[in-house]
Amino acid sequence: MTNPQPEGFLAVPLTANSRGVLVLHAWWGLNDTMKSFCTRLAKSGFVAFAPDLYHGNVADNIADAQTLGSALDTNHLQAKADIAEATMFLIEHAGQADRGLAVIGFSMGAYYALDLAVADPEHIRSVVIFYGTGGGDYSSSRAAYLGHFAEKDEFEPQSEVDKLEAALRRAGRPVTFYRYPDTGHWFFEPDRSQAYNQAAASLARERTLTFLKLLSDI
Repeated sequence: MTNPQPEGFLAVPLTANSRGVLVLHAWWGLNDTMKSFCTRLAKSGFVAFAPDLYHGNVADNIADAQTLGSALDTNHLQAKADIAEATMFLIEHAGQADRGLAVIGFSMGAYYALDLAVADPEHIRSVVIFYGTGGGDYSSSRAAYLGHFAEKDEFEPQSEVDKLEAALRRAGRPVTFYRYPDTGHWFFEPDRSQAYNQAAASLARERTLTFLKLLSDI
Protein backbone atom coordinates (compact mmCIF):
# COMPACT_ATOMS: atom_id res chain seq x y z
CA MET A 1 0.00 0.00 0.00
CA THR A 2 1.40 3.37 -1.08
CA ASN A 3 1.75 5.99 1.63
CA PRO A 4 -0.28 9.18 1.16
CA GLN A 5 1.49 12.23 -0.22
CA PRO A 6 3.00 14.42 2.51
CA GLU A 7 2.43 18.17 2.43
CA GLY A 8 4.31 19.49 -0.56
CA PHE A 9 4.37 19.90 -4.33
CA LEU A 10 4.72 16.98 -6.75
CA ALA A 11 5.61 17.34 -10.44
CA VAL A 12 5.55 14.23 -12.62
CA PRO A 13 7.01 13.86 -16.14
CA LEU A 14 5.16 12.33 -19.06
CA THR A 15 7.79 9.62 -19.41
CA ALA A 16 7.90 6.52 -17.24
CA ASN A 17 10.93 5.10 -15.42
CA SER A 18 12.05 8.55 -14.27
CA ARG A 19 14.47 9.28 -11.46
CA GLY A 20 13.23 11.06 -8.35
CA VAL A 21 14.52 14.46 -7.23
CA LEU A 22 13.73 15.82 -3.78
CA VAL A 23 13.70 19.64 -3.64
CA LEU A 24 14.25 21.39 -0.29
CA HIS A 25 13.16 25.01 -0.27
CA ALA A 26 14.96 28.09 1.02
CA TRP A 27 13.80 29.99 4.11
CA TRP A 28 11.06 31.69 2.05
CA GLY A 29 9.10 28.45 2.13
CA LEU A 30 7.46 26.41 -0.60
CA ASN A 31 6.67 29.36 -2.85
CA ASP A 32 5.86 29.62 -6.55
CA THR A 33 9.56 29.76 -7.46
CA MET A 34 10.16 26.34 -5.89
CA LYS A 35 7.03 24.92 -7.49
CA SER A 36 8.10 26.25 -10.88
CA PHE A 37 11.53 24.70 -10.41
CA CYS A 38 9.91 21.32 -9.73
CA THR A 39 7.75 21.69 -12.82
CA ARG A 40 10.80 22.40 -14.95
CA LEU A 41 12.53 19.32 -13.54
CA ALA A 42 9.49 17.25 -14.54
CA LYS A 43 9.64 18.67 -18.07
CA SER A 44 13.25 17.49 -18.16
CA GLY A 45 12.18 13.95 -17.25
CA PHE A 46 12.42 13.80 -13.45
CA VAL A 47 9.83 13.11 -10.76
CA ALA A 48 10.23 16.12 -8.47
CA PHE A 49 8.79 16.50 -4.98
CA ALA A 50 9.26 19.47 -2.66
CA PRO A 51 8.06 18.90 0.92
CA ASP A 52 6.48 21.89 2.63
CA LEU A 53 8.67 22.24 5.71
CA TYR A 54 6.68 25.28 6.86
CA HIS A 55 3.30 23.54 6.52
CA GLY A 56 1.55 26.27 4.59
CA ASN A 57 3.51 29.34 5.62
CA VAL A 58 5.42 31.40 3.05
CA ALA A 59 7.51 34.53 3.56
CA ASP A 60 8.11 37.31 1.03
CA ASN A 61 10.48 39.46 3.10
CA ILE A 62 13.63 38.77 5.08
CA ALA A 63 12.14 39.50 8.51
CA ASP A 64 9.34 36.95 8.07
CA ALA A 65 11.74 34.45 6.52
CA GLN A 66 14.07 34.77 9.50
CA THR A 67 11.17 34.11 11.84
CA LEU A 68 10.07 31.01 9.95
CA GLY A 69 13.63 29.76 9.50
CA SER A 70 14.45 30.20 13.19
CA ALA A 71 11.31 28.31 14.18
CA LEU A 72 12.31 25.46 11.86
CA ASP A 73 15.82 25.39 13.32
CA THR A 74 14.34 25.12 16.80
CA ASN A 75 12.22 22.22 15.61
CA HIS A 76 14.88 20.71 13.36
CA LEU A 77 14.18 17.13 14.42
CA GLN A 78 10.62 17.44 13.10
CA ALA A 79 11.96 18.99 9.92
CA LYS A 80 14.30 16.03 9.42
CA ALA A 81 11.40 13.65 10.06
CA ASP A 82 9.31 15.47 7.45
CA ILE A 83 12.18 15.18 4.96
CA ALA A 84 12.61 11.47 5.70
CA GLU A 85 8.89 10.96 5.08
CA ALA A 86 9.12 12.89 1.81
CA THR A 87 12.10 10.76 0.77
CA MET A 88 10.20 7.52 1.26
CA PHE A 89 7.17 8.91 -0.57
CA LEU A 90 9.32 9.91 -3.54
CA ILE A 91 11.03 6.52 -3.63
CA GLU A 92 7.62 4.83 -3.80
CA HIS A 93 6.28 7.27 -6.38
CA ALA A 94 9.32 7.17 -8.66
CA GLY A 95 9.81 3.43 -8.23
CA GLN A 96 13.58 3.81 -8.45
CA ALA A 97 14.76 2.66 -5.02
CA ASP A 98 17.63 0.65 -6.53
CA ARG A 99 19.01 3.69 -8.38
CA GLY A 100 18.62 6.14 -5.53
CA LEU A 101 17.40 9.71 -5.44
CA ALA A 102 18.86 13.13 -6.01
CA VAL A 103 18.27 15.95 -3.53
CA ILE A 104 18.52 19.66 -4.32
CA GLY A 105 18.64 22.20 -1.50
CA PHE A 106 18.44 25.98 -1.65
CA SER A 107 20.13 28.06 1.07
CA MET A 108 18.48 26.76 4.26
CA GLY A 109 17.42 23.68 2.31
CA ALA A 110 21.06 23.01 1.40
CA TYR A 111 21.85 22.27 5.04
CA TYR A 112 19.08 19.68 5.18
CA ALA A 113 20.11 18.20 1.82
CA LEU A 114 23.64 17.68 3.08
CA ASP A 115 22.32 16.15 6.29
CA LEU A 116 20.01 13.78 4.41
CA ALA A 117 22.86 12.36 2.31
CA VAL A 118 24.63 11.36 5.53
CA ALA A 119 21.50 10.17 7.34
CA ASP A 120 20.21 8.09 4.40
CA PRO A 121 23.19 7.08 2.24
CA GLU A 122 21.31 4.06 0.89
CA HIS A 123 18.85 6.24 -0.99
CA ILE A 124 20.62 9.56 -1.67
CA ARG A 125 23.09 9.22 -4.53
CA SER A 126 23.47 12.83 -5.70
CA VAL A 127 23.27 16.20 -3.97
CA VAL A 128 22.94 19.67 -5.50
CA ILE A 129 23.25 22.70 -3.24
CA PHE A 130 22.60 26.34 -3.99
CA TYR A 131 24.38 28.93 -1.79
CA GLY A 132 24.19 26.90 1.40
CA THR A 133 26.58 24.77 3.45
CA GLY A 134 26.67 22.49 6.47
CA GLY A 135 29.31 21.02 8.71
CA GLY A 136 29.74 17.44 9.77
CA ASP A 137 31.26 14.10 8.91
CA TYR A 138 30.46 12.94 5.37
CA SER A 139 32.29 9.62 5.54
CA SER A 140 29.05 7.62 5.44
CA SER A 141 27.72 9.41 2.35
CA ARG A 142 27.57 7.60 -0.98
CA ALA A 143 26.58 10.66 -2.98
CA ALA A 144 28.21 12.82 -5.61
CA TYR A 145 27.99 16.57 -4.97
CA LEU A 146 27.42 19.66 -7.09
CA GLY A 147 27.43 23.14 -5.57
CA HIS A 148 26.47 26.59 -6.87
CA PHE A 149 27.76 29.56 -4.88
CA ALA A 150 27.70 33.33 -5.21
CA GLU A 151 30.89 35.36 -5.43
CA LYS A 152 29.52 38.05 -3.11
CA ASP A 153 27.41 36.34 -0.46
CA GLU A 154 26.80 38.06 2.86
CA PHE A 155 25.00 34.99 4.22
CA GLU A 156 27.47 32.27 3.18
CA PRO A 157 31.15 33.21 3.61
CA GLN A 158 33.68 31.74 1.23
CA SER A 159 35.47 30.18 4.20
CA GLU A 160 32.41 28.00 4.91
CA VAL A 161 32.22 26.92 1.27
CA ASP A 162 35.90 25.98 1.37
CA LYS A 163 35.41 24.01 4.61
CA LEU A 164 32.55 22.04 3.10
CA GLU A 165 34.46 21.25 -0.09
CA ALA A 166 37.45 20.07 1.96
CA ALA A 167 35.24 17.88 4.18
CA LEU A 168 33.63 16.22 1.17
CA ARG A 169 37.00 15.58 -0.45
CA ARG A 170 38.35 14.09 2.78
CA ALA A 171 35.37 11.72 2.73
CA GLY A 172 36.31 10.67 -0.79
CA ARG A 173 33.16 12.04 -2.38
CA PRO A 174 33.03 13.31 -5.97
CA VAL A 175 32.51 17.07 -5.68
CA THR A 176 32.29 20.00 -8.10
CA PHE A 177 31.67 23.50 -6.76
CA TYR A 178 31.03 26.48 -9.03
CA ARG A 179 31.34 30.12 -8.01
CA TYR A 180 29.42 32.65 -10.07
CA PRO A 181 31.04 36.09 -10.56
CA ASP A 182 29.13 39.23 -9.66
CA THR A 183 26.32 37.34 -7.92
CA GLY A 184 24.87 37.36 -4.43
CA HIS A 185 22.71 35.05 -2.35
CA TRP A 186 19.48 33.90 -4.10
CA PHE A 187 20.89 34.65 -7.57
CA PHE A 188 18.99 31.62 -8.90
CA GLU A 189 15.54 32.73 -7.73
CA PRO A 190 13.67 35.07 -10.13
CA ASP A 191 11.29 36.36 -7.46
CA ARG A 192 14.28 37.88 -5.62
CA SER A 193 14.52 40.78 -8.07
CA GLN A 194 17.50 42.47 -6.39
CA ALA A 195 19.53 39.26 -6.34
CA TYR A 196 18.41 37.35 -9.44
CA ASN A 197 21.05 36.96 -12.14
CA GLN A 198 19.54 35.45 -15.26
CA ALA A 199 22.81 34.48 -16.91
CA ALA A 200 24.18 32.78 -13.79
CA ALA A 201 20.83 31.10 -13.10
CA SER A 202 20.64 29.69 -16.63
CA LEU A 203 24.18 28.34 -16.40
CA ALA A 204 23.51 26.80 -12.96
CA ARG A 205 20.33 25.19 -14.27
CA GLU A 206 22.15 23.73 -17.28
CA ARG A 207 24.94 22.36 -15.09
CA THR A 208 22.42 20.88 -12.67
CA LEU A 209 20.47 19.07 -15.38
CA THR A 210 23.68 17.72 -16.91
CA PHE A 211 24.80 16.46 -13.50
CA LEU A 212 21.45 14.80 -12.78
CA LYS A 213 21.19 13.19 -16.19
CA LEU A 214 24.73 11.82 -16.11
CA LEU A 215 24.11 10.19 -12.75
CA SER A 216 20.76 8.86 -13.91
CA ASP A 217 22.55 6.91 -16.63
CA ILE A 218 24.85 5.15 -14.16
